[in-house]
Amino acid sequence: MSRLIIRGRKRLSGTFTPRGNKNAALPMIAACLLTDETVTLRNVPLIQDVSVMLELLAGLGVSVRRNDREVSLCAKGIKRRELDRELCKRVRASILIAGPLAARHGRAVFPPPGGDVIGRRRLDTHFYGLQKLGIEVQGGAHYSLRRRTLLGADLLLDEASVTATENILMAATLATGETTIFNAACEPHVQNLGALLQKMGAQIDGLGTNLLRVRGVENLSGAVHEIEPDYIEIGSFLAAAAATGGSISIAGAAALPSLRVIGRHFGRLGINPSRAGENLNFESQRTPKISKDIGNAIPKIEDGAWPAFPSDLMSVAIVLATQASGSVLFFEKMFESRMYFVDRLIEMGARIVQCDPHRVVVQGPSKLHGIHMSSPDIRAGMSMLIAALCARGESVIESAQVIDRGYECVEERLRALGADIVRTE
Repeated sequence: MSRLIIRGRKRLSGTFTPRGNKNAALPMIAACLLTDETVTLRNVPLIQDVSVMLELLAGLGVSVRRNDREVSLCAKGIKRRELDRELCKRVRASILIAGPLAARHGRAVFPPPGGDVIGRRRLDTHFYGLQKLGIEVQGGAHYSLRRRTLLGADLLLDEASVTATENILMAATLATGETTIFNAACEPHVQNLGALLQKMGAQIDGLGTNLLRVRGVENLSGAVHEIEPDYIEIGSFLAAAAATGGSISIAGAAALPSLRVIGRHFGRLGINPSRAGENLNFESQRTPKISKDIGNAIPKIEDGAWPAFPSDLMSVAIVLATQASGSVLFFEKMFESRMYFVDRLIEMGARIVQCDPHRVVVQGPSKLHGIHMSSPDIRAGMSMLIAALCARGESVIESAQVIDRGYECVEERLRALGADIVRTE
């Protein structure tokens, strides 16, 4: 257990270098189970969720070699098919091991995955797809998957689940015949996983759309792949700089297609970064102004499946809106517990009306003051941290290790931008 102590009202400024996409790294790590050859990943973020995933694979017998941000994985020596219960409790992405482990190695036994408690996160879509491909699923205190005959299938997912799409996609690469996945998730990290699988020899069409076609192959090979920068981390640090009235240059971010989606919604909050070569620059000149809808109506920012605004940035955007001039309605459609953290923002002085578990109205700008709080999940924790950076006085955030699951060395990197922040155990 650790805590962060922040003294706010410091403008953040400087150059920020984003790390690899967390949500792309985790399924790519699981993909090593699809081949006996070595899979090498570069620009791997040094975060807790990655460490837990690597520990889970090592427990199965996968050879894991780490060299700073490069990880080499070889699943030739797989000995076990049962995942460690305590490790699975610590990371939601443990479910991503199920598909490739059962498809390539015949069987997978695992407990319900853990991760952030932000609402119900069903597994039905995973099991529907895997069962249609020929993997038998039994549930209870733990889940047991057993491969029968792996055959391609026509699938219509009942929700565009990112992790279900990734799980089914990995299993389908080894299925005989063609698999079609309709209503597939098309987030950047799904596309990144697909690019790695293609390097390994998978035949996949439709990446970036909601209709994937996979022609199964007999074997996949090893590959070397570099993980793209994390657009959620980029959005979080951009919001931190803007909320504190600072300026920031984000290295190597200008060409990322995913930032078009973030930029459109941040633009409604008065945040309009510009391109400068390969970098994305933001310079604060005045209080950001929220753009009203036609007819002077209060605008709405709602999340959803890509290319809608990502749910993982909803909490950050809410904090950013407390420091902008105007009113905005936020509509969190995906997780019923995502917005409970706003109670802490209200306690800090934010003018927020929570309409129901899914909607809040924010009126800014607000003068925030420091309080003592605790991080309930990764994204809420980062949002609390941004609020503390804006606030007068001292704030304390308990359970800071939760933030570490998604953000690498967060206090060191904020300190390099001018934040007054320390960590204690």
